[in-house]
Amino acid sequence: MRILRFAISQINTTVGNIEQNLEKMKESVIRAYGENADVLIFPELAITGYPPEDLVFKSQFIDSNLAALKELTGFSSQYPILIFAGFIDRTDDIYNAAAVIYKGRLIDVYHKIYLPNYGVFDEKRYFASGDTVPVYIYKGVRIGYTICEDLWYPDGPGHFQAAVGDAEIILNSSASPYHTGKQQFREKMYSARAGDEIAALINCNLAGGQDELVFDGSSTAYDESGTLTARLEPFAEDFQCFDINMESVFRKRLKDIRRREQKRVLESPFCIREVEIKGESPAVQSIGKLPVINALSDDVGSAYHALVLGTRDYVEKNGFKDVIIAISGGIDSALVAVIAADALGPERVHGIYLPSQYSASISGEDAHKLAENLGIDMHELAIQPLFEDYLKSLEPAFEGRPFDIAEENLQSRIRGNIIMALSNKFNWLVLTTGNKSEMSVGYATLYGDMAGGFAVIKDVLKTMVYRISEYINREEEVIPRRIIDRPPSAELRPDQKDTDSLPEYDTLDRIIRDYVEEDCSLEAIVQDVGDEALVKRVIRMIDRAEYKRRQAPPGIKITPRAFGRDRRMPITNRYQT
Repeated sequence: MRILRFAISQINTTVGNIEQNLEKMKESVIRAYGENADVLIFPELAITGYPPEDLVFKSQFIDSNLAALKELTGFSSQYPILIFAGFIDRTDDIYNAAAVIYKGRLIDVYHKIYLPNYGVFDEKRYFASGDTVPVYIYKGVRIGYTICEDLWYPDGPGHFQAAVGDAEIILNSSASPYHTGKQQFREKMYSARAGDEIAALINCNLAGGQDELVFDGSSTAYDESGTLTARLEPFAEDFQCFDINMESVFRKRLKDIRRREQKRVLESPFCIREVEIKGESPAVQSIGKLPVINALSDDVGSAYHALVLGTRDYVEKNGFKDVIIAISGGIDSALVAVIAADALGPERVHGIYLPSQYSASISGEDAHKLAENLGIDMHELAIQPLFEDYLKSLEPAFEGRPFDIAEENLQSRIRGNIIMALSNKFNWLVLTTGNKSEMSVGYATLYGDMAGGFAVIKDVLKTMVYRISEYINREEEVIPRRIIDRPPSAELRPDQKDTDSLPEYDTLDRIIRDYVEEDCSLEAIVQDVGDEALVKRVIRMIDRAEYKRRQAPPGIKITPRAFGRDRRMPITNRYQT
């Protein structure tokens, strides 16, 4: 029997922290050896972290990455494991690559062929494309290897490795960022590739947060029929080791007449070459270690876990100890506080309630109740005296003019000043609380509630804010019920409600999804929503708010199209839908 034991090391790397990434990889090698693994696979660009962006243009960064690869290769000399390790290769050009290492020798280097250049990806800005498709023969098994996007094409490298090169298993290292529904889509795609090629398939995906991106891990394995056989832990580092019997691939291929005919006529557009690796005798002779399929949460639960992981890694990887949040008694700041407490622990989260004369008494009650439920530090500082001082100072300039948005925003900017002062004094990172619905239409104050270092729910529509809040409260009331049930209000003037300025959030979010995430035409949005005048008004608000969004802090991407890295619109733009 031809049985190989595969180890998937789903690590959380940090871009540029090459030394720490290397140490994690060494620990995985030791663990794989302890579990008698034959093959060990790491995520894409594991040595450098992903995405390295313009660090690639620094020659010393490339040198450090190559030095780490050399160190890993030397370290592997005492461990008879075939290792696939992502790094940046420099030959005639710069490549997104993977080293194939065995017992202290660099056996081969694979260059990624398909470079994504859409959405959050800019790989063609940095890397050249490879053109060679290897098949590794190791312990009697033919192994194909690909990097992320290479496997997303049905006629890509994996297809020719299996159909022409007779690869029985296809390995894939990836750094595929999360958005809602992404893992389900990935698994359908991987399943189709395994079933179409009649090959076992293993994907190792990166786990962790990097700036606005969250990589959800959830690495998977499939048998030759496309059936899911393993799934690693979502939104966490994980390691899994299991056995695969390659004879089942051979038996299924024997019965496939279509494959024989295809193999006879198929010509590969890539250079296919075989690389034979002399490995020591197999570690196991029978299936002894079975894979584990970890469960996935639904879209709401996954979004929450993504927000927690993204917040934790942004704070930790950027060297902040504590965070501060302006807790208003509303649902947005409540959700951010829960996420922060879950991500960092309540002892590292500081809340501050900043009431004005327009703040309802129940807002303060709910803010303090939330802090009590979470066990976080809570302060209160009334802004009314400062607001009155500002109004008195501005009286000559404002004389004869009615109270309007200038005075409303002044309150928000006073709060921004206070929270930034506390941030400076205690080195606390300010987490802002604006959601995607507000950011879309500019219902936010520059240098006020937008002031801060990280916008946790920047890509979370208001309707999703409510859904996640209900998810948090599914077992006990963490967010006070009244916060969820009260009509949302900025509380910057008497009896103010969000619906004074905005449509109902169900309608607003439908327009935002259509216009921002789907790029639908005006006619299509009107057909969906039914109110042409309203749709036009919201679109104008979205277009005019681009200058504000450019000045907002970075925030976690959880939708298919987020502002910033995903949706890149010019500020100076006279085109009208």
